[in-house]
Amino acid sequence: MSVFKMLELLGEGCLTSLAIFALTLIFSLPLGLLICFGRMAKNKIVSAIFRVYISIMRGTPLMLQLFVVYYGPYYLFRIRLSRLGDHWMFLAVILGFVLNYAAYFAEIYRTGILSVPKGQYEAAQVLGMGRRQSFFLVILPQVMRTALPALGNEVITLVKDTSLAFAIGQVEMFTKAKQLASSEVSLVPYALAALIYYIFNFVVATALEKIEKRLGRSGKR
Repeated sequence: MSVFKMLELLGEGCLTSLAIFALTLIFSLPLGLLICFGRMAKNKIVSAIFRVYISIMRGTPLMLQLFVVYYGPYYLFRIRLSRLGDHWMFLAVILGFVLNYAAYFAEIYRTGILSVPKGQYEAAQVLGMGRRQSFFLVILPQVMRTALPALGNEVITLVKDTSLAFAIGQVEMFTKAKQLASSEVSLVPYALAALIYYIFNFVVATALEKIEKRLGRSGKR
């Protein structure tokens, strides 16, 4: 099989990897902020619940969490969602990734919020802003500037973690590479997949660097 044909087949899997990457970010970034609020809640019970959740999601492998999400409905409730086939498989992948990454993002947000001087809250109140308005207009932009490097590291890790979707049978780029390597008895598909992952990561890293510089310039004004 020619290299171009391999790239075409890997490209099909790459679209799935891109979908996992994009959907995970779309849902986990705002969910992480909500979990952060729960973690920082004044109610000790609520705070403890979210603290335990974050601890579990960060303390156990993502691959294991994907197994729990995919097979859990059957083993716990005898619900055979696997009958839905690829639809449930893809949904389970997204759900597992979102729940996992939201926990990491929540801790990054929390660190960023704690780093903002209390004087910023007081200044916002003096300007007549309410709590919600002051948070989204004054505090959150500062949090994003502080937290962006750590968020960027997680985003780059997510690019590589999309390959873990193969664990429950989801066909993405890494799975395609394995299939091609097996059928062609060659390491070329792995080398091509590695190149695509590298380019993907390079594009993401470059975009994050530009965002970080832009936020840095806006913070100096």
